[in-house]
Amino acid sequence: MLENVTDKFQYNATVILSFFFICLIILIIDKIMKGKFSETLFSSSRYDSLLNPLTYFKLVSHSLGHSNWDHLYSNFLKILLIGPLIEEKYGSIQLLIMMILTSFIIGVINRIFTKNRILGASGIAYMLIVLCSFVNIEDGKIPLTLVLILLFFVVDEVINLLRRKKDGISHLGHVTGAICGLVLGILYVSGFTFKI
Repeated sequence: MLENVTDKFQYNATVILSFFFICLIILIIDKIMKGKFSETLFSSSRYDSLLNPLTYFKLVSHSLGHSNWDHLYSNFLKILLIGPLIEEKYGSIQLLIMMILTSFIIGVINRIFTKNRILGASGIAYMLIVLCSFVNIEDGKIPLTLVLILLFFVVDEVINLLRRKKDGISHLGHVTGAICGLVLGILYVSGFTFKI
């Protein structure tokens, strides 16, 4: 019976689905540990000592931690919707490298420019949103969808960032993720891929 059920489902986006399940497990463990798990291993801030090797891990791992179910839900609603398309277009290994690189850049930018502790996959979501616009690019033309995404998503985040909106959301992380998506999309269209 269980075999029949498992035959009906396909693990269709290895990186995106693995990312989701890892984040879900971390959130469950974090709730059991009353918030200490994510704070210790999956959040990053400028107050983390540069002498602690864990600080460098946290510059990337912050994308795996989430403060609560609503936080995880809002990020993965976007990621699960567009992530499989991106993974199919760019490939699992390329996407994984893009996600790690984007997380690292967001962690470094956050550490340099803010005093806030950062955690969550929203920067990855914004990277994927912008990358999605490059999926059907042809003949060096700028996709109108890219322009609209930049107007609707990114401009709103820049405005919130400039207003220094105090809502517990890392608007700088969103903008940084979107910029990473833009740069990575342009590089990919120009023929660049990460060599392993």
